[in-house]
Amino acid sequence: MTLAAEAPDLDVLNSFRGPVYGFAHHRGFTHSFLGLILIAAVVTGVMYLIWRLRGRKTNIPDLPPRWGLLFLFAYIAGLTHILLDFTNNYGVRPFWPISEKWYEWGTAFILEPPMLLFLPAGLLLPAVLSRSKPKPRGRLAATLALLCVVVLWVERAYTAGKIKHVLQQQTFNSEAPLRVSVYPYWTPAATGLIRLRWSAVVETQSSYVTSEADPVTRELDRTEISIHPKPLDTPAILAAKRSYVGRVYLDWARYPFIVESSQGAESVVTFWDLRFGYPATPRTLLGASVTLDRDFRIIREAMGPRQQQPIID
Repeated sequence: MTLAAEAPDLDVLNSFRGPVYGFAHHRGFTHSFLGLILIAAVVTGVMYLIWRLRGRKTNIPDLPPRWGLLFLFAYIAGLTHILLDFTNNYGVRPFWPISEKWYEWGTAFILEPPMLLFLPAGLLLPAVLSRSKPKPRGRLAATLALLCVVVLWVERAYTAGKIKHVLQQQTFNSEAPLRVSVYPYWTPAATGLIRLRWSAVVETQSSYVTSEADPVTRELDRTEISIHPKPLDTPAILAAKRSYVGRVYLDWARYPFIVESSQGAESVVTFWDLRFGYPATPRTLLGASVTLDRDFRIIREAMGPRQQQPIID
């Protein structure tokens, strides 16, 4: 189950075909309900091969493997991977290939320190406290650890919902919000520790508004508000949207912000998802770009700083 829970991230191997191709296939097939059937079968098959190579020996001689049940457990472990990825704001595509729609809850940061405390504690504390016993029992500790994770998700969802409710009642540049999202994230604090903060994204008819949000007052930090006017579709932007990375990125991005700039005779169109518009965050973080010549032909595509030649599909 441990191997099966990690196996969906084998899709990182797609990055060997280039950063854009890797991005297009990340959290796709291996993170879907259908794809997990193959993932669970592969992991179970590997364990079956190891069992055969060991001479069909087990740690308990009178307890032979039940391969069908192990396959089911491997599939359940894969589902926990999809669940964890769903809770952060990157999202997953669980219904691939029937639907490639992205789903994200946004109640957890990609790296969540409390969970890194709860889960190892649930695993290690029974072993530490039961050293005199040959087989320490950890059911209670594991249950409490998982319960702490669920409570964390519920509390985050409650806080985000309250902030969103307040922001939906306000106007921004005399415009009512069309959409509002709030995401938690962790940053270093002045004390040298880390601090939980909240990032809000508000879409209006003409712009996107981003800022930190106060979970107590449920208001935006007016000193850090950034207003991103929605740009017009220039010929370069339209050509970039039709590129492979442009189509893939716009399918994934929830709040896409597009900027056109010039580098000599070339035009560079940058895509950035404001879900990740945390203060002081570089736009190379989960950003994409397309370089075009003066005739709006695509020269290069890139994910962050990593470039590759245009993909023909």
